[in-house]
Amino acid sequence: MINSGLLIIRLVIGVLFMAHGAQKLFGWFGGYGIKGTGGWLESIGIKPGVTMAIFAGLAELLGGILFTLGLLTPLAGIMIAGTMVMAIVKVHGPNGLWATSNGYEYNLTLIAVVIGIALIGPGQYALDALLF
Repeated sequence: MINSGLLIIRLVIGVLFMAHGAQKLFGWFGGYGIKGTGGWLESIGIKPGVTMAIFAGLAELLGGILFTLGLLTPLAGIMIAGTMVMAIVKVHGPNGLWATSNGYEYNLTLIAVVIGIALIGPGQYALDALLF
């Protein structure tokens, strides 16, 4: 049952992060693409915006793929957690904890999940279990 639970967590979190990366990089799923995301990043003081949009999009897309597959899971956790730390620092932190005030509650929850999985391992239904 533990391995099934870990798989469910990895699938949900990983696929959602892949989609967030695709929003930033390709404008899919209602996203703004690299230029739109880059412009927004510049508007909140993250420069150069387009370059940082590429880095953030790649971290979310590749981190999500790795996390979903359970491949290089610690690296995937770091990639995903890193984007969430930046989201807290640059966007949500000043609004306090609660998501109802656009705070960092959700970002913190995601950090806990991905770092927790990175520390305990992705379970038996993961490429890490097959390869390492």
